[in-house]
Amino acid sequence: MARTDEPGYMRIARELRDRITAGADGYRPGDRLPTLPQLAETHDVSEPTVRQALGLLRVEGLIESRARAGTLVRARPPVQRLALDRYRWKGPAGAAGAAARAQGLGWSEYRLDKRFERTEADGELAALFETEPGLRLLARHFVVYDNDVPTQMSTSYVRWSDVVGTPVADPLLEPWPGGTAAQLATLGIRVVRVTESLRGGMPTPEEVEALRIGKGVPVFRITRRHIAEGGRVVEVAHPIVRRADTTIVDYAVDLDEA
Repeated sequence: MARTDEPGYMRIARELRDRITAGADGYRPGDRLPTLPQLAETHDVSEPTVRQALGLLRVEGLIESRARAGTLVRARPPVQRLALDRYRWKGPAGAAGAAARAQGLGWSEYRLDKRFERTEADGELAALFETEPGLRLLARHFVVYDNDVPTQMSTSYVRWSDVVGTPVADPLLEPWPGGTAAQLATLGIRVVRVTESLRGGMPTPEEVEALRIGKGVPVFRITRRHIAEGGRVVEVAHPIVRRADTTIVDYAVDLDEA
């Protein structure tokens, strides 16, 4: 049913979007869209109106323009689920396998870029660590790839006093089997609790570049804390960033029967 109050460019963008997201019955990844004059004639609008419509879809990350190739439908990564039990390490299965499961990926598809640096806690990080600003930290910057498609970026902070001079401070040993909890266990630090908070929002320019997404694609930002015995916060990941349109976060609550 036509929307009489809908601007022409939004109507065209909606119709093209529906065809792009329709799967096998619509435009598929790599398909070339009709030319500007063709779209203008098909939809009975001017070429500037078509440009506005394509601009919306480009911002949403659904299409891209290439020299001498025209406007193409972009490939989208598969939907991934973040399960509740992803922090429970099931034992040795290879570094990439264990780390990939923690990210919700199949082990054979997993690749990790990393960069480590020393830093100090600002007010926000200090509050998350439940300490005073100035705490010395090791910042570990990661980008996770699935089949060479970036799916997650994060910065994980651990206390410098806990890891200095240990293998945990060596980026060459990443990815680590079992993730952060297993790392800290090798230092005699037993993690007993993991907390997460989730927020949605639009991506920053840095996130757009690192995740290769359109600037109109929303993201999830997760703040995670590993807490050791006695309530001591031993790691903060702030933030973990994932594109929201291909991420499902699973939650379950077991209620005791009366």
